Amino acid sequence: MQPISPYGSTKLLVERMLSDFSAAYNFRTVSLRYFNAAGADPDGDIGEAHQPETHLIPLAIHAVNDTRYRLSIFGTDYDTPDGTAIRDYVHVTDLADAHVRALEYLTGGGDSTSLNLGTERGYSVREVISEVSAVMGHRVKITKMKRRPGDPPNLVSDSSKARRLLGWRSPLSDLSRIVKTAAAWHSETPIATS
Repeated sequence: MQPISPYGSTKLLVERMLSDFSAAYNFRTVSLRYFNAAGADPDGDIGEAHQPETHLIPLAIHAVNDTRYRLSIFGTDYDTPDGTAIRDYVHVTDLADAHVRALEYLTGGGDSTSLNLGTERGYSVREVISEVSAVMGHRVKITKMKRRPGDPPNLVSDSSKARRLLGWRSPLSDLSRIVKTAAAWHSETPIATS
């Protein structure tokens, strides 16, 4: 495996450290490789809040809710169908389920491993913006920016190993449900952008 970004390189370094630790001390681990964790608890109890917020879906919601804020699109000239980067989004509830399954796998005697967690389906930045606009009933205001260094055009998971070893699926991870749960949570929780 060869990472395509500095972020991916740092994650691989940690996995190598865990592998060395596992070999040296007979300690088993499962590394869960999230793709784009998104959405909020369907009951509205927990959601995404970073300070400052950097993730696309909350920022797109913020661009609808705050008339002064415009969402920056970093790169509109990628070799993708609409020119914007494509990413795989996975609902936080599906990720929580993967954690439980990984623990059960380890306590059942499973070997150390690394697993991708995603939907194996990517959405472009413009598709996400369109979905946020549709769910919220208002247009997301945007500003086009240059690409950021290190951003790949297309990053979508292969989660077949997680399905095989853990029986994991991502039933809540369709884009509409992700956006609806995030929008509901952010209607009660303001987004910090600076």
